[in-house]
Amino acid sequence: MEDDKTGIELRQIAPVPAMDTPKTSSKIKSCIKTNLLTILTVCGVILGGLLGFLLRQFSDEKWTEREIMYINFFGDLFLRMLKSLILPLIVSSLISAIARLDITLSGKIAARAIGYYITTTFCAVIIGIILVVSIKPGEMGDKSSQEGQTGASNVRNVTTVDTLLDLIRNLFPPNLIQACTEQTRTVLVPPTDPKLAEDINSWKIEHEYTDGTNILGLVVFSTVMGITLAKLGEKGEPLAKCFEALSEAMLIITKWVIYLSPLGVLFLVASKVLEIENPEELIGRLGMYFLTVIVGLLIQGIVIIPLTYVIIVRKNPFTYLINLGQALATAFGTSSSSATLPLTLQCVVEKNGVDSRIARFALPIGATINMDGTALYEAVAAIFIAQIRSIDLSIGHLVAISITATAASIGAAGIPQAGLVTMVMVLDTVGLPAEDVTLILAIDWLLDRFRTVLNVMGDAFGAGIVYHLSKGELISTSNHI
Repeated sequence: MEDDKTGIELRQIAPVPAMDTPKTSSKIKSCIKTNLLTILTVCGVILGGLLGFLLRQFSDEKWTEREIMYINFFGDLFLRMLKSLILPLIVSSLISAIARLDITLSGKIAARAIGYYITTTFCAVIIGIILVVSIKPGEMGDKSSQEGQTGASNVRNVTTVDTLLDLIRNLFPPNLIQACTEQTRTVLVPPTDPKLAEDINSWKIEHEYTDGTNILGLVVFSTVMGITLAKLGEKGEPLAKCFEALSEAMLIITKWVIYLSPLGVLFLVASKVLEIENPEELIGRLGMYFLTVIVGLLIQGIVIIPLTYVIIVRKNPFTYLINLGQALATAFGTSSSSATLPLTLQCVVEKNGVDSRIARFALPIGATINMDGTALYEAVAAIFIAQIRSIDLSIGHLVAISITATAASIGAAGIPQAGLVTMVMVLDTVGLPAEDVTLILAIDWLLDRFRTVLNVMGDAFGAGIVYHLSKGELISTSNHI
């Protein structure tokens, strides 16, 4: 009987290890299937870099602009498709999200989102200032060759006050149709008399419209429209459903477009690698500046933001981060947080389980005002240029840079290399001419991709934090949705 019992026990125990293998294999297959597009997009970034360097090696002559255009053609089409989704997605998402929320709750969510975004942006600026003052990259290398680059670009005349006033003006566009394609900016025209030209107050003030969607103005309008529909109640229900249907339709179109992301980012990255005129300059003269910015971005992205998430949400931030892989890889390839918004929205809602009402509300605002990477980069770049020029900065200058960089990043558009435009504000704070921006142009295209990844990451974590803080209130209002 004992032998029989032992046999029975053996028969029960023996099959257990054999059953683990299919389960493990099934989990791996399921994980790969779920994250296949993310894996392919990351591979697209890596292969794009390799393809670019290989094409450089195979050609003894410099690649012409036309040849680079051919390489970039598919990537440009992909970027155009993504950008075409920005306007309808932001407007419909914001209006439908706010219209479905209680008005009081909308105000609380907005306060939490804006509070988080401004706080993290300011932290990024402080980190950048501490690093650049400690490492002093501008005091290393050959300064004379760097100084020779200035004066290479035609930069418009502008002051910090004008830029800040333009930021406020764009909040209230006079024409909503025009706001879809243009935004306003101030231009100072110097007088013909050289003596009067020395006094900035003697310059003529003009306003012009430039190409580029006025996202700030559209966000303000969409917010007001959403609050109005929520206040109207049943009377506003038909229009609210219209915007909700448009939002859902845009998400479906987004899913179709993102299937092209692996190929799109491959050609975008490859073409940018081919555009590098002097790889030695990238590694040598500006190497320490590049390293300083990257270290700052890593501290903000791997320490500050995840730590904030852990303290508030009490969950593993790296699981949340891994689920953002598709959006972050696309952000690197496109170098545009606005163009990546559709994918960020999908990753946050579908993979990280954030309530769609919160995501649709917080992410468009984040893509507009939350620029952690841009703010950090602008602070580092301004002090780096001052170090090259051997200008000693006081504590007052550093405080002014921190405030100006935070404000300038809020006004920066979520498009490739938009930070170069708002750099004028920060340079003016240090008393440097706007054309000194050309000192960092050689590697700005690459740093722009890294800081865009941080911008998108900050947006996504902000949505998760705001959702956690608003859970109780969302449940209490669920019966009205």
